[in-house]
Amino acid sequence: MRTYIGGHQAVSVNDFIELALGTPAELWLGVEGETDEERAARLDAARDILAENPDLPDDVSRVIKVIEAHAPELFNVVPLARPVGRRRPARQGAAA
Repeated sequence: MRTYIGGHQAVSVNDFIELALGTPAELWLGVEGETDEERAARLDAARDILAENPDLPDDVSRVIKVIEAHAPELFNVVPLARPVGRRRPARQGAAA
């Protein structure tokens, strides 16, 4: 099953986070081994985003509260059994 959010396909947990926040999580959390220059650039970009979207921290806080309140239901995922298909016997003989 494919999941699309706003026309974008989400294929991993990070995709869902990025689509929910509107920015990659690495922008806020950083990446292992980043240089001081990369960190400064990342933080400058984060400041610009916060300046353009002053409600973003409150929005993220509300999302976190909803996730925490409903975590048991949200994360109670049961994998569906895959249907067992019939195997067709291999065709033998030379192709004409």
